[in-house]
Amino acid sequence: MELSGQFPVKKICDVIGVNRSGFYKWKKRLEHPSKRLTSFINDLALFREYHERYPSHGYRWLNAKIRIDTGLKMSDQYAHKCCKTAGIMSRSKHYRYKKPGDPYKVYPNLIAAGLNVDGPLQCVVSDMTALYVKGTYYELTLYMDTWNNEILSYSLSSKRGDRMTYISGLNGLIDIKKNYPDLEMILHTDQGSVYASKGFNDLLPLYHITHSMSRAGTPTDNGAMEAINGWIKAEIFIDMHITGERDINEEIADYIVFFNEERPAYSLNYLTPKQYREYHLGIR
Repeated sequence: MELSGQFPVKKICDVIGVNRSGFYKWKKRLEHPSKRLTSFINDLALFREYHERYPSHGYRWLNAKIRIDTGLKMSDQYAHKCCKTAGIMSRSKHYRYKKPGDPYKVYPNLIAAGLNVDGPLQCVVSDMTALYVKGTYYELTLYMDTWNNEILSYSLSSKRGDRMTYISGLNGLIDIKKNYPDLEMILHTDQGSVYASKGFNDLLPLYHITHSMSRAGTPTDNGAMEAINGWIKAEIFIDMHITGERDINEEIADYIVFFNEERPAYSLNYLTPKQYREYHLGIR
């Protein structure tokens, strides 16, 4: 465009091998973009904005999050086109497959037997994940409903090996279970020392909770919880930018609200856990 003031347009077009009429059509489109092109450019900017906020996720998740937040509906094919054009790629972790361990278990692996989970609170999984925030070590213990991936209870401690994070989280789960005294609940965990302890397991039968355990050294037996732990670590640091500048307990509490109420999940057809629960229970 700058050269057109110094050389004849026809000469420039001949040099670069472009038809002169085609050049003027391109110039007109550039100066007066169509509504379709303008909309596409705006959508590119929107996907860039959401990718900057949630860089650990791909185009389907970003599309679902945009739909939840703005009500704007776009096909996954169009979302893929936008992300590809904008050069957007998710920043996710990859985990190596681990060979199954010894089939010995303290409690039967009821998940491996093939559970038919068709409602809330029927099967809850738990695990601990370690975090480093501003150089401080933290242990975050989660209790998650496998029906809708909702985090029912959690506990955070900066003390390594603190058994009370497990017990505190279990007490939070029990408080929920008390509202459904006749419901048979399965709690699936690994064979960690606290999960296998007498104090932990003495509480479960009192509230009609049956303990199920993975095989030793086999995290794939608790695949749902392992997958969530991976996403949580990525989102806490990459998307939520938790740095410890605020109180870490408040930051984790805010993330749990985000996870349950604002984060679309692929396994739930890109509904949030709260939306999935309310939809299937007829809550409006």
